[in-house]
Amino acid sequence: MRAIWTGIISFGMVTVPVKMYGATEEKRVAFHQVHAADGGRVRQKRICELDGEEVELSEVSKGYELPDGDVVILSAEDFDALPEAVAKTIAVESFVPEEQIDPIMYSKSYYLAPDKLGTRTYALLRDAMSASGRVAVVRFSMRERESLAALRVRDGVLVLETMLWADEIREPDFDFLDGASSTAKPKAAELKMAELLIDSLSTDFDPTDYHDAYREALEEVIEAKVEGREVVTPPEPAEGGAQVIDLMAALKASVEASKKTAAPSASKKTASSASKKAATPARAAKGARGTAKTADPHKPARKKPAAKSTAPRRRA
Repeated sequence: MRAIWTGIISFGMVTVPVKMYGATEEKRVAFHQVHAADGGRVRQKRICELDGEEVELSEVSKGYELPDGDVVILSAEDFDALPEAVAKTIAVESFVPEEQIDPIMYSKSYYLAPDKLGTRTYALLRDAMSASGRVAVVRFSMRERESLAALRVRDGVLVLETMLWADEIREPDFDFLDGASSTAKPKAAELKMAELLIDSLSTDFDPTDYHDAYREALEEVIEAKVEGREVVTPPEPAEGGAQVIDLMAALKASVEASKKTAAPSASKKTASSASKKAATPARAAKGARGTAKTADPHKPARKKPAAKSTAPRRRA
């Protein structure tokens, strides 16, 4: 990995030289804007809306628009005059219990690795934080902006979690929170059934169990176009509109469905192997000649009609 920032962690009189690396990456499919007729790249230009002329990047400044529409233009000198907040320094403000930080405040994650000369002090801070069970609240500056962050230990590595400021978190202002509506309060039986459903779906979290199905399907579409083969469109799931349903019935059905899903798959494997052994030699011969259709293992075998009796019926 390539370091994107270098500096020091400062707590008390101790400093730890570190390098910062991106801890996450988005696995999304990237596209270019192209001309549909010939595939040529579509380029964007910086055009001044007043004179219609293209503006060079060196002539672009930052402007702050006032409520009346006027613009205050800030130059590079204006930004240079601002106080340089903890430049190249991750300053520890305090150590707090991790559960006191609402996860909604976290923004982006970075790994901090020690510089060659700071391995010992890095290990000292890491091990002391692990023993305390606390995370460090820090301030640092990157890309011309001061940021609030939390410093914690993960798999033996210090992780910097950038955070939003308190005034950047919106308050949930929704009508249903006032509790005035009697229909918003669940019944005791419904609550009990919902708890049973939660228990039936409870398990340990494994992030590898989840995949980006949309991205995988998109990559298959691109691959199919490259190879020139036909793309098979899967059927769309049935849409469920805003229907009035029996909440208790839906909860009971969900609990039953979760029990069936959680059942071991051993019985399925046994049934599958038994059906294979029951295949007749004639069917196997047909399969070898390639003239018979492939049997669907999930479709039950068609029953033969009962043979008609040739004995004469007795009269009463």
